[in-house]
Amino acid sequence: MRIAAGRKPKPYRGMGMEGMVATWYAKNTGKSITEFRDLAKRIAAQLRLGDRVLEIAPGPGYLAIELARLGSYRISGLDVSRSFVRIASENAARADVEVNFREGDAAALPFAADVFDFIVCRAAFKNFSDPIGALREMHRVLRPGGRALIIDMRRDASGKSITDEVAKMHLGRIDAFLTRTTLSALRKRAYSRQDFERMVQATPFGRCDITEQPLGFEVGLVK
Repeated sequence: MRIAAGRKPKPYRGMGMEGMVATWYAKNTGKSITEFRDLAKRIAAQLRLGDRVLEIAPGPGYLAIELARLGSYRISGLDVSRSFVRIASENAARADVEVNFREGDAAALPFAADVFDFIVCRAAFKNFSDPIGALREMHRVLRPGGRALIIDMRRDASGKSITDEVAKMHLGRIDAFLTRTTLSALRKRAYSRQDFERMVQATPFGRCDITEQPLGFEVGLVK
């Protein structure tokens, strides 16, 4: 798609997560808090106290907040949605933890080079309009030896895996239907394993480790 002179490309090609849509999303994903806590524990096991962590597209901030509860890490969250930045900041204040949430573009991170020890991006990478640019920016802001973890849906996820995942959320009938419909639509722009390998090869990371799961996969990167 051609961008008019003087206009920047949209940083996020998914549905706009602002206002009531962001509030609905925050309400429903909050019901999966056990999943966020388990992932936070897995990440914390790889960190040292004082490490700098960046979550890209943290949404309502649940993962970053759960990680902040586990130790004295320096955590930042960057999201393209101003609604999510507000919601996440309010959630962190209520939890009495310190996380610096700010608005920004994954392909133009507003951070200096070589500053983060760990980067995580969960359930959002498929929506970035410049995924290779986002990967290059992750590499730039990681310190040498730093690691990144991308968790996202896979293009070949089955309808059953979507149904099973939504069932784990214990949503009401209407919210469950809307969530299944949303995930089915998102699957169309998700990446395959081969897509991820090709994108990573086009960046300074060069290679990645991919662990496949029924609904998605985890992509591990090291600078």
